[in-house]
Amino acid sequence: NESEINFDDLRQHLKNYLPLYMIPDQFILLDELPCLPNGKVNRRDLPAPDADLLQNRYVAPRNPTEEILAGLWAQVLGVDRVGIYDNFFALGGHSLKATQLVSRIRETFQCDLPLRRLFEKPTIADTAVFIQTDQGDSRPPIQPIPRDTAPPLSFAQQRLWFLEQLAPGNIAYNIPMAIRLSGELDVTALQQSLQEIIRRHESLRTVFVEENGRPVQRILPDLTIELPITDLRHLPPGERETKAQALAVAEAKRPFDLAAGPLIRATLLQLADDEYVALLTMHHIISDGWSMGVFIQEMAALYAAFTEERPSPLPDLPIQYADFAHWQRQWLQGETLESQLDYWKEQLADAAPFLDLPTDRPRPAIQSANGATETFILPPEMARQLADLSQAQGATLFMTLLAAFQTLLYRYSGQTSISVGTPIANRTQAEIEELIGFFVNTLVMHTDLSGQPDFEELLARVRETALGAYAHQDLPFEMLVEQLQPGRDLSHTPLFQVMFVLDNAPLDALELPNLTLSPVEADSGTATFDMTLTMRESPDGL
Repeated sequence: NESEINFDDLRQHLKNYLPLYMIPDQFILLDELPCLPNGKVNRRDLPAPDADLLQNRYVAPRNPTEEILAGLWAQVLGVDRVGIYDNFFALGGHSLKATQLVSRIRETFQCDLPLRRLFEKPTIADTAVFIQTDQGDSRPPIQPIPRDTAPPLSFAQQRLWFLEQLAPGNIAYNIPMAIRLSGELDVTALQQSLQEIIRRHESLRTVFVEENGRPVQRILPDLTIELPITDLRHLPPGERETKAQALAVAEAKRPFDLAAGPLIRATLLQLADDEYVALLTMHHIISDGWSMGVFIQEMAALYAAFTEERPSPLPDLPIQYADFAHWQRQWLQGETLESQLDYWKEQLADAAPFLDLPTDRPRPAIQSANGATETFILPPEMARQLADLSQAQGATLFMTLLAAFQTLLYRYSGQTSISVGTPIANRTQAEIEELIGFFVNTLVMHTDLSGQPDFEELLARVRETALGAYAHQDLPFEMLVEQLQPGRDLSHTPLFQVMFVLDNAPLDALELPNLTLSPVEADSGTATFDMTLTMRESPDGL
């Protein structure tokens, strides 16, 4: 019985009797061995190993280091994809392929991975930890702090608070989400799940007030969020979807009051007896894109439990966002801060401060948040070719798309100095992966396109820029602007005016008890930068 056999234990047992290169990569259970008439095993009738069977529990890369490693793994093993917990040897690796992989890791990361360590810890997740540790990442752990005084804001929060003081009610930093719920909805369980998430995460109960001339976090001991229902069933069926879209846009544009709160809102639109649209809006000062994923995953777990009148299955959170904010201010100083600053000062020393794109209207003296969205799709075959090109060049899909985008910006601006902003999750420590909060940082990807490089040479430049940026991602963008002190001009954002985002972890359809969840696209009519190119991986392409 396959369920009664632990193949990892079996491999460990065989290590006592066989050299490493003779340990089987895979085990396949058969009712009986196929035999020839003479009684010997008929090797030709033995089933071929199936790598797909080993990827049923696929876990995608969580950060750029793991993404690059996944590409190297796939190249060496000749498979389409590799999860971060997949065993290198179980996917067909052996000593020669291990040597090949170590060589590519050395070339890519300038890091020597001992072959023995790969055999002992043969997963992407473990290798990424080694690489990050080998590069001198010795930051202290985040510890809970007393709540006897109001916690400080993180650097990113402080900048958003300052921008809010300049332009109260700015909706550019609203994070809206619209989710379609199809099936039998238990509204009581949904409300209960929402309240439990708010109880778990202090960030969702936080408001921002000024004390003694400086902003601080005020964490409310409890907060009840109503879940109003707007019934659209009285409308003709053809008008319900249009009305729901209009209400979603209106909700996304409602401003928040950072001092009064709450900074999270939720409402339900009922389109039919078995169809709702849930609208959720948070202010960026308490949330980010990763956090919205955490919210959805917790909602799924809690809703499933509460519909069956079971208690919450989620473990308590060991730390909260306020602990991170305090840790960040304690850690990011002295030599650590200087090392990060020195890198970025050198990287951006020759960067053009402004990207002069041809516009069809004059630039206003003060930039507004008005904007619109244009969508397009790159077909699956092109997406596959881009992925193949990325792997062949030892780059990620993000790097390849960024190089192409910067080429386009070069064509339209005529500038060889192109700076593009890009968000990075900045969840570099395991203890903050499950928190809702404003962790995301912005990196400035400055590329020199001078010398008429071909695309492979340009991609190599972008790759080096990205790897350097990833290694110095802890410096908050706000602090970088403060240190570089670019000329103040309210008509455009500092350091870069164009943003590029690759969302390679989109919200897929999620099954809940008697429900199916799927995202609803709603254009909020806002834009933070001159232009933002957001690309998502999906079965339909890019």
